[in-house]
Formats: sequence, structure tokens, C-alpha cells
Amino acid sequence: MPAVTVVARVARIKLQAAVQKAPLGAWSAGSRRQGGVAGATTTPPPSLTSSTLSPRFTHDVELAPYTTLELGGRARHFCRVRDEAGLREAVEYGRARGWPLLVLGGGSNLVIADAGFDGLVLEIGLRGRGLERDSEAAGVALLTAAAGESWDGLVAYSVQQRLAGLECLSGIPGRVGAAPIQNIGAYGQQLSDSLESLRVLDCDALEVREMAAAECELGYRHSRFKREPGRHVVLAARFALRPEGAPSVRYAELQRWLDAQAPAGSGRPELASVRRAVLALRRAKSMLAEPGDENRRSAGSFFLNPVVAEAEAERLCEAMLASGLIERADAMPRFAAESGKVKLAAAWLIERAGFTKGEHRGAVGISSAHALSLVHHGGGSSAELLSLAREIRDRVRERFGIALRPEPVFVGFGDDFEF
Repeated sequence: MPAVTVVARVARIKLQAAVQKAPLGAWSAGSRRQGGVAGATTTPPPSLTSSTLSPRFTHDVELAPYTTLELGGRARHFCRVRDEAGLREAVEYGRARGWPLLVLGGGSNLVIADAGFDGLVLEIGLRGRGLERDSEAAGVALLTAAAGESWDGLVAYSVQQRLAGLECLSGIPGRVGAAPIQNIGAYGQQLSDSLESLRVLDCDALEVREMAAAECELGYRHSRFKREPGRHVVLAARFALRPEGAPSVRYAELQRWLDAQAPAGSGRPELASVRRAVLALRRAKSMLAEPGDENRRSAGSFFLNPVVAEAEAERLCEAMLASGLIERADAMPRFAAESGKVKLAAAWLIERAGFTKGEHRGAVGISSAHALSLVHHGGGSSAELLSLAREIRDRVRERFGIALRPEPVFVGFGDDFEF
């Protein structure tokens, strides 16, 4: 892990100064490791060649290697940006030509159509982290990270610095800039719990501004950015964390793992212990996208856990009891949600509908470790994956009257696409 500079006294962190700027030569066509895209043509935007930061565009680029599902067609235009100036220039250039825009982070929550994306794909490579400890007396430390930083790397750093607030979000793949789009969450913790603000590029005005957390309209796997796709590009995120704070342990599954590992009478768990526990639980469910894992080609949880009215949850429970699918009411998993509603377990419903872990449909299937994850076994297509997802959705709705909604973002399927 690269060394991290801890800034003790700054009124505002200037991430742009921390960005590693790549020379223009690194943008030439070549291997992906060198920063280019193999087999693709490279064109500098003619109107921008006078700038030392001018990005270069490649064309007809295969997108599957840029996603964790390893599915999808090609991008008509592709540009990797490593600083804010280059990003602004690329957006301006694409907008002037009417190119639709797709911002690509780690590709861990995308389903790209087999036809690809007929527009400009921007891969965000902004780097930099900073830590402000001036407010520790008030119980807050501000941790800022550029959009291209690894999300799990940021969580690991926060735990190392003994800052509570992100520990249960360990192991989630992707980059910092994509995290607010979904308002990522796991084991009872969400990004919105600690997000203070974002630094964003307004693509309409081509202006960089600060956006307070309240402006982001963060909800359960939802945000303003989903409602206004393409309007903003996240450049950096700032989190208000708790120095020496207690870890968040809200899920029984997580508590059981900690209890099994901790000596009797050891007191509250350390942040590092909670991170280890979360990583272990995610690994057991093939949710870490590790090399060698047969379930590694996935988008994580494919369906959202349904949030329903309490009366609807009771109706479902009574139907389950009557059909013999459960013997006791408490055998149906349910959790309190906002506004007095109830969150149901989508994976549990999928299995009760008759699907099994490890089930195949050609080159795609259900993870052998977690029924909520759909996987690609290689040589498949996005159409096959979508067909399986719809089969699962339809059967759950027919059996239980519960509508499952997908969690990933669908790209390139057309304006009239409906899951």
C-alpha cells in the first residue's frame, strides 16, 4: 500500500496537488498495464492538443475487462483521466460532440449490454488521500479521498488510524467515487452514516463545487446521482469519522462471528477485529472478488432487499406458515427499516422460490456461496444474465407477491429499457 501523507492542519484539502499526473506518453495505444488499451486506436482531441493535461481518447474499446462481471460490449469512445483538469476537458470535448457519458470506477456494479455503449466512457484515475485531525477534540476527524482511490483501501486506512465509521464497509469492491452513487452499505452500516460532503464536477455548468451530504439525497442504495445520471462526476469524498470510536456491530451474524473469536470478557471489539470479521463473512459468501474464486465474476448482490409495509410483511409470513414453508413466524427473516417499514431478505425469498446456490443457466448462474449473487462462468453474455435475473424476479413475484428490484446499474440497453 502506498504511503499516505497525514495533513495535520489544513482548512481544505487540495487533492489535485496529490494526484499523480501521467505523461502524455502513458496515454498512447498499448497494453492496458501501461495505461493504454490494446487493439484500440488513440486520438488526441484536436481542440485540446495545446494543453499539457489534454486527455487522449481511444475508440472501439472492449468494456468487459473493466467490469467485475466481465460482460458487455465495446465503448465507442474511451478516455482515462488522472486529474481534474483532464476530466473537465474530456467532459467538455464529449459534450460538444453530443456523446453520452458513462463514468467508470471499478466496474463492480455495472451490467453493460452486449451491444456496448455508444458514447464516451471515462475511467476515473484521480488519486490522493488526506486526514484532518483539527476537530478531534470535538470527536471528529475528517478523512478525504479522491474518486479513483480503492474503496477498501480507504476503509483499511481508516481502521489503521483508529477512526470509526467505515469498518463494516470493508471488502466492498470498487472505487471511492462510485460509493456515493449507490450509497453502499453492509452489516448495518451505510456510507451516508459518515459522509460529510463531496467534491463534484457539474457537467452542465462545467464547474467544480462542493456538495453537502444532504444534497446527495442518499437513501437505501439510492442517491441524487441515480436520479440525474450524467449530471455530476464525483471527484472526491470527505467523511466525518470518530477517533477511537466504538465499532458498529448491528447484525447478529457479525456479532456471532466476533463472539466466537474473542476471549471471554474481552470487552468491546476493536475496529480491526470488526474489519477482519466482515472480510471473513464476505469471503465465505464469495463477496470479495478474489482470484481463483469460482464466483468471482459477479456484481455482488444483484437484487435489493425488498422494503415493504408492516402489513405486507405480515401477509407474507402468514402465507409462508399456511404453505408450510416455515413452521414459526420468527423463521422468516425481517428487519426494521425506515418509516416503520420492514426489510425482507431477498436471498431467503429466492431460495424459498425454488432456486438453489450453484444453479446454472448456461454460462451464467447463481453463486454457489450466496443466492443473492448472480455470476458469470466465462464465455457468456449480458443477455443470458438478464434472462436469469428476470426468471428469478418473476418466480419470486408469482410465489410471494414480492417485487425484487435489481441493484446494479444497466448501461447501453436503450432509453426504453425496463428490468
